[in-house]
Amino acid sequence: MTIKEIQSPVHSEIKKFESHFKDSMKSNVPLLDKITYYIVQRKGKQVRPLFVFLCAKLFGDIGSKTYNAASLIELLHTATLVHDDVVDDADMRRGFFSINALWKNKIAVLVGDYLLSSGLLVALDNDHFDLLKILSVAVKEMSEGELLQIEKARKLDIDEEIYYNIIRQKTASLIAASTSSGAKSVTDDPVIIQKMYDFGETIGMAFQIKDDLFDYGKSAIGKPTGIDIKEKKMTLPLIYALNNADRRTKNKIINSIKRDSTNPKVISEVIDFVTNQGGLDYASKKMYEYRDKALAILATCPDNEASESLNKLVHFVIERNK
Repeated sequence: MTIKEIQSPVHSEIKKFESHFKDSMKSNVPLLDKITYYIVQRKGKQVRPLFVFLCAKLFGDIGSKTYNAASLIELLHTATLVHDDVVDDADMRRGFFSINALWKNKIAVLVGDYLLSSGLLVALDNDHFDLLKILSVAVKEMSEGELLQIEKARKLDIDEEIYYNIIRQKTASLIAASTSSGAKSVTDDPVIIQKMYDFGETIGMAFQIKDDLFDYGKSAIGKPTGIDIKEKKMTLPLIYALNNADRRTKNKIINSIKRDSTNPKVISEVIDFVTNQGGLDYASKKMYEYRDKALAILATCPDNEASESLNKLVHFVIERNK
């Protein structure tokens, strides 16, 4: 199953959206246009705009408001990625050099600000205050989730409930904004809009757990990635393993991460510990539970080609290999 197959019911709309998205980033500053061109050339799978279009088509006819919703989502998402790379001091994003690696942090922050303001103007210029509210709440939650994760990384004192709260805010909130704004672009029915918000939030939880599981996989050179461990992020596999270990082992692992989280030997030790304690199996089980909840919500929606593609997209999100 590929993204192109999933896009089938909205293929022409996605193609049209790409030029709509480019237009929304245009400026009178040559440097800015050069950077935004680079951003467009290295775009990812555009899963969030796809959620917007499919959720709109699920309940109505796609119109200009749907295109604006998709542009708003993608502009704000891109802005957060640019800022995240600065915060994480990351040199690469999706196999390409990050904006901060090529143009330094100051320019990257300003570009992120420009993208954020461009997204806000897409909503304001078209009087889409309802969409602006949905996205503003999502950006607020994303910031809170990231800050909560940073705070907890200092003490490594996170439990499973706090973890779910973090990923709901930092990841699931934007996917929920994508699905609900897609519905909002074609209907004002609050029941439908809330249903699609719940659908997006649930699949967003599964999406992030899948990302966390990638950290225990192999890199291109066959070594475990361990990026979350290096950054002292407490993800679900590690939380479960620590909660089910004896006190001595738990303290040993936590102290190793606190003292020397970038040491390949420590990373390998933590990954072996998590695997042997059943952390990966537990996280996978939870991911599939969220998938099933999302599919159960989708089963209550109209049965059409958009719902079929959304069903495929839910499976794609948790079966992807990168």
